[in-house]
Amino acid sequence: MSKTLIRGAKVLGGEPQDVLIDGTTIAQVGTGLSAEGAEVVEAAGKVLLPGLVDLHTHLREPGREDSETVLTGTRAAASGGYTNVFAMANTFPVADTAGVVEQVWRLGQESGYCDVQPIGAVTVGLEGAKLAELGAMHESAAGVTVFSDDGKCVHDAVIMRRALEYVKAFDGVVAQHAQEPRLTEGAQMNEGVVSAELGLGGWPAVAEESVIARDVLLAEHVGSRVHICHLSTAGSVEIVRWAKSRGIDVTAEVTPHHLLLTDELVRSYNPVYKVNPPLRTERDVMALREALADGTIDIVATDHAPHPHEDKDCEWAAAAMGMVGLETALSVVQETMVDTGLLDWAGVADRMSVKPAQIGQATGHGRPVSAGEPANLTLVDTEYRGQVDPAGFASRSRNTPYEGRELPGRVTHTWLRGKATLVDGKLT
Repeated sequence: MSKTLIRGAKVLGGEPQDVLIDGTTIAQVGTGLSAEGAEVVEAAGKVLLPGLVDLHTHLREPGREDSETVLTGTRAAASGGYTNVFAMANTFPVADTAGVVEQVWRLGQESGYCDVQPIGAVTVGLEGAKLAELGAMHESAAGVTVFSDDGKCVHDAVIMRRALEYVKAFDGVVAQHAQEPRLTEGAQMNEGVVSAELGLGGWPAVAEESVIARDVLLAEHVGSRVHICHLSTAGSVEIVRWAKSRGIDVTAEVTPHHLLLTDELVRSYNPVYKVNPPLRTERDVMALREALADGTIDIVATDHAPHPHEDKDCEWAAAAMGMVGLETALSVVQETMVDTGLLDWAGVADRMSVKPAQIGQATGHGRPVSAGEPANLTLVDTEYRGQVDPAGFASRSRNTPYEGRELPGRVTHTWLRGKATLVDGKLT
C-alpha cells in the first residue's frame, strides 16, 4: 500500500498541517509527521479541502458522446478537484430504467478518475406524464437516491406529488428544474431591461419562483425532501428562506456562473452566455451570493453542460443552452465568495463537498480531513491567478463563458481514495 505525505497544507484554510495518506485512507493529521516510506507533496501555502462533490453534472453518455463521455467528464471533474459527481438523466436513452443507470455507474467505475452516481429520471422519457422506475433504479447496483427531469420541469403537480411520496420510502430526493413551461415559451434570456432593448424573448423570474413555491408546499404536505436545481433569482431565494423557516425539508443549489455573470453579457449576442436558467441581473447575483453565505442556498453545483462546437457557434436563437463548469467552478467560487469575504475555505468545503455529499448520500465523500477517513482530497493553490484557456480543458467540449478571463486559484492535486488523479495540475 502506497503512502503520501502532504506537507504543510492549510487544512480548510487553517494552520499548516501534515496529512499522511496510507493506502486509501488518511492515517494521520498533525505537524512534523515522518515522511519515511512516503512520497512527499510539498504543500506550503496551499489549501487542502475534502474532495469536491457535484450534485449536478451532465456527462452526456449514453447518446451524446460528441459532447462528453463519462471518461472525459470525470477527467474534467478530477482536474477541477472533484472526487464525486452526480450524472443527470437527460441522456439518449434517458436514464429512466435500472439498466441505463447501471450502465452509467459502471462506466464511472471503469474511468477511475472520480466516483459517478447516476441521477434517475422522475418521469419516463422526461415527458412528465408517467413516473419512471424509481424503486428499481434505487434497488439497482447504482443505488440511485436522487431523481430529476433536469432540462425539463416536472410541471404536473400530481406527478410531482407522487414522486415526492414515492422517494420518501427510501429517503430519496427529487431535484426539480424549476421552470413553468407556459411562461417560458419562446424565451431566450432573462426578462428585463436588456431583453427589451435587444428584442429577445424574455424569461421571467416568476417562471422559476412559482414552481419553487408550489414544490416546497408539496414537500411540506407529503413530508418529503425536495431539492431546487440551479436557483437563479432573488425571489427564489426568499421563497426558499421562507420554506426553511417553516421547517420544510428543502435544499437548493446555485451554479458558479449565476454567482458571477449577468444578463448584460447577452448584449454581445455570444451564445456562450446562453444558459438555462438564464443569466439574471446584478441584483439577483448579489442576492444569490448572500444566500449562499448565510446557508439559505445549501450548495454550489456546476450544471456542467458540454456541447460540441457546432451547437454553440451559430446564431443566438438556434444555439444550445449550457456551459461547461467542472474545471472552473472552484476558481469562480474563490472569486465571488472567498476573495469578497463572504465565505472562508471551511465554508467552501461545506458548500462544495460536505453538504452535496449529504444531500445525495455520497458515501465516503464530504468527510472531515482527519485520521481514519477516506483519502478523497483536493489541494488548491489559492495564490495563483491566470487566464482561462479552454484549449487545456480535459472536457471534450469548450463552451466556457470564461475564456480569456483571469480567475484566481488552481487545483494542483486531487486524490480519490488515496490514488492521485491529478498531480501538479496534470491528470495521471
